[in-house]
Amino acid sequence: MNRILLASAFLLVALSAASADELPSAPLAARPAPTAPEVKLVEPHLHIARSNIAGHARIALTFDACMGQADERILSTLVRERIPATIFVTARWLKHNPAALAVFLQNPDLFELENHGENHIPAVDTPTLVYGIASAGSPQAVKQEVEGGAAAMTAAGIPAPHWFRGSTAKYDLSAIGEIRAMGYRIAGYSVNGDGGSLLGAVITEKRIASAKDGDVVISHINQPTHAAGEGVAKALVDLKAKGTEFVRLEDVEDMGDDRTTE
Repeated sequence: MNRILLASAFLLVALSAASADELPSAPLAARPAPTAPEVKLVEPHLHIARSNIAGHARIALTFDACMGQADERILSTLVRERIPATIFVTARWLKHNPAALAVFLQNPDLFELENHGENHIPAVDTPTLVYGIASAGSPQAVKQEVEGGAAAMTAAGIPAPHWFRGSTAKYDLSAIGEIRAMGYRIAGYSVNGDGGSLLGAVITEKRIASAKDGDVVISHINQPTHAAGEGVAKALVDLKAKGTEFVRLEDVEDMGDDRTTE
């Protein structure tokens, strides 16, 4: 009798083990998705040759026309005060601002027009986000951004560009090499005038008016509803009153880091 009971017990244990083997196993904890490798970005600086004359500062004003409309507060001040500047335009901006483009082309002694890209996509050849904007993500896409911008410029009657500044003004080093191989110099800056057109009028005026001999100032000419534009226009008048010499990038020697102008 005891043998029968023991045999029955062993049989139940064996059946239980077999049933357990057939049951689906509990799902493994979900593994986190692999993160993309961190992309090292640079934001190049650019200076121009100084005047080296005491009390006589030479600066280059550069303006990005990304998307949106033309800021007439800035444009009218540049024309009225006869202040030269270098304007970086995208294909998207050109498409929607024929009147402002006409002003640029009617004043070739004032305005140098250069390439800001086709669709305002950061010129980074690895997938990443720059200030929340998706990068070009590949060498082919960087090339399209640069060449598409240049094609739109020449189609609009603008001379072929020699300088390029990408969206966000940030790059990875490999993209810098690719753009340089296309024959472009890459325009960094030394003074961020308007913080991407997000600063107030007072701080923008103060930043730009503080530019020193050899500085390259970056600001925006495509945000007519932002307070920064008022500060830009006032700073231009301030600088002129101090006897500042304004030049375009094509007018002087320059020095850029991160191999952007070598």
